Amino acid sequence: MTDMLLTVTDVHAGYLPGVDILQGLSISARANAITLVIGPNGAGKSTLLRTVFAFLAPNRGTITFRGKPTTGLRPSDLKASGISYVTQDINSFPGLTVEENLRMGAWVFRRDRERLRRQLERVYATFPALAAKRRARAGELSGGQGRMLSVAREMMTEPQLLLVDEPTAGLAPNLVDQVYEVLQTARRTTGTTILLVDQNIEDALREADDVYMLDLGRIKAAGPVAEFPAERVRALIQECLLG
Repeated sequence: MTDMLLTVTDVHAGYLPGVDILQGLSISARANAITLVIGPNGAGKSTLLRTVFAFLAPNRGTITFRGKPTTGLRPSDLKASGISYVTQDINSFPGLTVEENLRMGAWVFRRDRERLRRQLERVYATFPALAAKRRARAGELSGGQGRMLSVAREMMTEPQLLLVDEPTAGLAPNLVDQVYEVLQTARRTTGTTILLVDQNIEDALREADDVYMLDLGRIKAAGPVAEFPAERVRALIQECLLG
């Protein structure tokens, strides 16, 4: 379909030779939508993101971004072309200030001072809480602010596709809504497409447009979020766990 920004087709990938975690996985992410990937532990969710971002090379299958295959591209190439990756851990540099972390996120155009200035202004306008703490060290931020900085740093390159891995992992419940609002803000202000992996299924479903459920590296169910009411999700998860 023409509105598909990312297409993963029949991908097999894993960490050891001859052992595939993803076993013929096919998914798509629509432009300016939040595509949620759920499933039990070990289903291959994080492996999918790492493969899309070229940390892992597919053993079989193809990945296309904006209609072009990504075969042979490195993570730095993908970042320059419009894909960013927010890892599960808060991946800021705690000894650096908020602004220094944001500048690190713009390393692909670090010599373009005018663009760097514009992007800092845009990110601060989008996330005023970071503007107020631009001189504070990242290690001094709260958990929610740390997640905000992780997303904002990736937004410095104005990505068309943002890969987000378990953004609420380890956070107190009162911070979960704040993290999802950060992601929705990124989508609203820049039109960024988000491919989201999350174990916080009930809350994440409220943010999603499309859903894929994985089990053992394959698609168990897929469709618009309206087709995933809570009772169906519970039944699908139980099927995955019981085999």
